[in-house]
Amino acid sequence: MNFPHRRALLCAIAVLCCTGHLWAQAEKLSKQDAARFQTKLAQIEKNAVTPRKGNAARTTQVTDVEVNSYLKFSAGSQVPVGIVDPMLHGAGNGRVTGSAIVDLDAVRKQKQRGWLDPLGYMTGRLPITATGRLATKEGVGTFTLETAAVSGVAIPKTVLQELLSYYSRTAEDPNGINMDDPFQLPARIREIRVGKATATIVQ
Repeated sequence: MNFPHRRALLCAIAVLCCTGHLWAQAEKLSKQDAARFQTKLAQIEKNAVTPRKGNAARTTQVTDVEVNSYLKFSAGSQVPVGIVDPMLHGAGNGRVTGSAIVDLDAVRKQKQRGWLDPLGYMTGRLPITATGRLATKEGVGTFTLETAAVSGVAIPKTVLQELLSYYSRTAEDPNGINMDDPFQLPARIREIRVGKATATIVQ
């Protein structure tokens, strides 16, 4: 999956993945909505390699239900091992909320922890929630974290960053994602407008 790009997905997984609790109760996820998102994704990728006719921008709107249905039924191995039930929620005006169940033991055990390190006291699989603002312009995106919590208890940004770095690292990028770094949008996407329960992709 190249959309919203492994980085953008994991950055709204800065929230380490995305809504869940309150919004999941209201959403009814389905394989049909997952298929709808897959079709829109294919169109976005097609737009990236098809010349535009004139100067008019091409837009594709996706909904929370479509994205979260895709994550539940179709994303498969695209979601890192150790992250369960990721969901995303557009709160409007560029704000993104998220949650997931995250394996904290895998991160905690990667190094020795001091008694002042919050991750030294977090064990097992716990719900992570966070809220931030996604800003995009001219093909470049930035994510600004506002709040983050584990099991409803606020955590500092450094803790969330360590989780994000761990779960986004690859052989090519062993340090993983820094949520403060600007990132290039894929598929010639110029802008992502986050509304309430929707996002509009502009190419």
